[in-house]
Amino acid sequence: VLLCTTIIETGIDVPSANTIVMHRADKFGLAQLHQLRGRVGRSHHQAYAYLLIPDESAITKDATKRLDAIQMMEELGSGFYLAMHDLEIRGAGEVLGDSQSGDMQEVGFALYSEMLSEAVKALKAGREPDLSAPLSATTEINLHTPALLPSDYCGDVHERLTLYKRLANCDTLERLEHMQEELIDRFGRMPDAARALIETHRLRILSQPLGIVRIDAAGEAIAIQFMPQPPIPPERIIKFIQGRRDARLAGPDRLRLSVTSADLTQRVQRVREVLKALS
Repeated sequence: VLLCTTIIETGIDVPSANTIVMHRADKFGLAQLHQLRGRVGRSHHQAYAYLLIPDESAITKDATKRLDAIQMMEELGSGFYLAMHDLEIRGAGEVLGDSQSGDMQEVGFALYSEMLSEAVKALKAGREPDLSAPLSATTEINLHTPALLPSDYCGDVHERLTLYKRLANCDTLERLEHMQEELIDRFGRMPDAARALIETHRLRILSQPLGIVRIDAAGEAIAIQFMPQPPIPPERIIKFIQGRRDARLAGPDRLRLSVTSADLTQRVQRVREVLKALS
């Protein structure tokens, strides 16, 4: 029996050790628990790790999260996923400061990463990051038709949510094409609602470089709204309006085209023609 402190987490290797008992495991960090658990079971013998805690009502909420995470991650190579759990629990540190942990509970890891990415892009482009609006505006596309992954196409609701998130993260047409190929490969031929969803994201990607924040494409007209200071010159928009009888300004930042479209395919084609003309 070896009675010791957490010093053994630094890398002691005793292949014959097959049992470890951690007193007041709720006081340890997630990385410590992972390292301490790894001190046993270093050979072919079955190993056991006992985590002793007082009554569950007496430990903190974060301690409960750490203990739940260490129990769930039992497979080989689970260290990365434990690190992700630890990041969510403690919060990320400052990128340009000396704080090793932060408060991410109010933001979340995904949103924090997106905000950081937008700030880095702004700095690389020689612009000052807009701290009042750190995220880029998302283009809203309304094709007046259902655009979703039907339950009879992808039955698992959690899988559908994951796919929606991945589609929303596609920032290039190439990535979107790969996602479309994956959906067809996994679930078969896409129904109309799923095709409409793909076309919606395709139009979103094509619209963002033009500073378009909203497209409303109905059967009898197409309405386009720009951000306050779009990246395209105003002369190009004026030239576009002058070259088409069905186009007019519907406000300081809105463009309206009186065009008819019988179905989704024709509607998407009409919008793509307009975006191409404005590019």
